[in-house]
Amino acid sequence: MALRNAVMAALLDGEASGYDLAKGFAASVANFWMATPQQLYRELERMEADGLVAARVVTQERRPNKRLFSLTDAGLTALRQYLAEAPDKPPAIRDELMVKVQCVDIGDPGPVRAAIVERVERAAVKLARYERMRDRLLDGRDEHTFLTGTDRVGPYLTLLGGMALERANLQWGESVLKRLDLRLAAGGADRPAP
Repeated sequence: MALRNAVMAALLDGEASGYDLAKGFAASVANFWMATPQQLYRELERMEADGLVAARVVTQERRPNKRLFSLTDAGLTALRQYLAEAPDKPPAIRDELMVKVQCVDIGDPGPVRAAIVERVERAAVKLARYERMRDRLLDGRDEHTFLTGTDRVGPYLTLLGGMALERANLQWGESVLKRLDLRLAAGGADRPAP
């Protein structure tokens, strides 16, 4: 998937500056797509040149002027075409921590254990943030009322995916920590490597 598709999807919520998009990516889209602000700005420039987005300049007092981007008809058409295409393939998982867990038996498990603790803590923070976002989206409504009465359900559905991923990270991390601690308590760390 190209970054431009994620940017166009984010612009479905309305006009936004590059800064707003970067904040939005960090706050909501980050559960399925990561991009640096520099990548976003470069992509917005290319998309504008390709006619997928239009920009207008907003003059601000005491601040630099800002450019607000919105989808053009061509951008909306491109996004609809993208939506109709089947995804290329399942995402590839490249997780350095998993490689370290795979070979935890050949050395001091302390650094690996610390990295798992850090992942669990990050997952808990992200899950709490996603739950707050869900509560803001629902705005006091139950899920059924929200889903049947809102114009756009995509952000909510992707948010549920991000929440499920962080719950899985929490569950996996807590489970691995218990097992590592059990092994360490039983003297498993003193066993020679296979």
